[in-house]
Amino acid sequence: MTNRTQNEASRAKRVLTPQAEDFPRWYQDVIAKAELADNGPVRGTMIIRPTAYAVWERMQADMDARIKAAGARNAYFPLFIPQSYLEREAEHVEGFSPELAVVTHAGGKELDEPVVVRPTSETVIGQSMADWIQSYRDLPLLLNQWANVVRWELRPRLFLRTSEFLWQEGHTAHATEADARAYARRIHEDVYAAFFRETLAVPVVLGRKTVRERFAGATNTLTCEAMMRDGKALQMATSHELGQNFARAFGIDYLSKDGTQELAWTTSWGSSTRMFGGLVMCHGDDHGLRLPPRLAPVQALVMVVKDGEGVAEAARALVDELAAAGVRVELDDRTDTPFGRRAVDAELKGVPLRVEVGPRELAGGSVTLVRRVPRAKAPVPLRGLVAEATAALEQDQQALYDEALAFARSRTVDVTSPDEAAEAARTGWARLPWSSLGEEGETRLAEGGVSVRCLTMPDGSVPESEDDPEVLAVVARAY
Repeated sequence: MTNRTQNEASRAKRVLTPQAEDFPRWYQDVIAKAELADNGPVRGTMIIRPTAYAVWERMQADMDARIKAAGARNAYFPLFIPQSYLEREAEHVEGFSPELAVVTHAGGKELDEPVVVRPTSETVIGQSMADWIQSYRDLPLLLNQWANVVRWELRPRLFLRTSEFLWQEGHTAHATEADARAYARRIHEDVYAAFFRETLAVPVVLGRKTVRERFAGATNTLTCEAMMRDGKALQMATSHELGQNFARAFGIDYLSKDGTQELAWTTSWGSSTRMFGGLVMCHGDDHGLRLPPRLAPVQALVMVVKDGEGVAEAARALVDELAAAGVRVELDDRTDTPFGRRAVDAELKGVPLRVEVGPRELAGGSVTLVRRVPRAKAPVPLRGLVAEATAALEQDQQALYDEALAFARSRTVDVTSPDEAAEAARTGWARLPWSSLGEEGETRLAEGGVSVRCLTMPDGSVPESEDDPEVLAVVARAY
C-alpha cells in the first residue's frame, strides 16, 4: 500500500462509524458526510442535497422510461384533497388516518371542508377517472404521477421514513379483473423488479403481502423486498390490485360492448425516495456509498494529483476521450485542495472510478485507475484507459449485484416454526411454510417486532393465492 493510499484509508476511518459497530450511526454518517441530505426545518422533513438529487434524477429517468414502455402516461393531480374524498372508501381512510396532515384554515378563514395534504392519490384520481371514462373504448386508462406526498411520521429517518417524500404513483382502470391483475403484475416484474436488479444492482424477493400487511383498500398487494447489510428488510416498491373497491366508491363505470353499465377494475403502484435509502444500505461499506455504475451521475472522476508540466492538459484530454466513449465523466483539477481530502470525498460519494493524473504517472506514460467497488487501484497505460475504464464499469455493476445477492442468501435460512423464524430474524431473514405459520403465528411474530415481509413460492415466483400448500413466508425485521 502506498503512502497516498494509507493516508486516504486513515482519513476514511475517521469519517464514518464502522457498520459492524453501529449500523444506524453508520447510515447517518454516510448521509451527512457524503452530503446526501439534511433534516428540514419541520420535524420529519428532509432537504435532498445536489449529490443525492442527481442520483434521484437518474432513478426517476430510468424508471419513467420503463413505466412509459408499459403504456402508462404521466399526469399531475392536486396536492390538496377534500377530506370527504378519503371518507368514501372506509378501509382506505382508516388505514391512512393516523398519518394524515389536514388543513382547516386558509386565507385567514376556516375552510368549509377540511382538505388533506396528499398521502396518496387513489381518491382524487378515482374521481377524475369517473369523470373521464364513459365506455369500454376509454379502457384501459393508464396513468402515472411524479409528485411529493405527506404521511406524518412519528419516527423519521432520512430517506427511509419522512413526513414528506418524493415518489411516483401509478393508477389504472381496466375492463376486467384479469386485465387489472396482469397489469399490476407487469409493473411489479417488468418495471420495479427489473429496475432494482438491472440499474440499482439490488436483488429483490418478489411476493404478495399477507392480509395484515396489504395496502389499505386493496384486494392484493405485490411487493419487492430487499435485504440491507444489517440483515433487515426494506420494502422497495409495491403494486396493488384494488378490485372494484374504489370504482364502487367513486362511480368509475363504463358502457360495455354489450351495452351494459359495468364497474371498472383498478390498480395502483408506487416507489419512492426510500429506494435511495435502500441503495445506501444495500451497497454502502465502511468507506461510504458505492454507486452502481449504470446509475452514477458521474461514472469517472479524472483527478489532477498536483500541478506539473502537461498534467492539466493531459487530464482534460482524458476527460474528452472518456466522454466520447459514452462515460459520464468530470474533471477535478482543484489542486489548491489537498488530494487526500478530494479522494476521500469521491470515495464517500461512491464515484465508481477515479483516474489519478500526476507528473510521476505521466512520466511513465500511465495514470492510476481506482475502482470504488472492489477498492482496487492499478496503473493503466494512457492509450488503454478508455477500454479499461468501460470494462471496469460493467464488471463492477455486476459485482455489486453478485455481492448483494450472495450476502442475502448467506443471511436467509429455512426454518419450520415461528420461534425459529424469530431467532433467525435477529441477523437476517427466515423462510418457512405459510401453512405452518398462518395468521396466528404472524400475530405472535409482530408482537416481537418481526413481520412477514411477503409470501413467495420456492422458485421465487409470486403465488396466485395464500392457499397453495407450497407458499413460503419470508420473515424479517424491517425498516
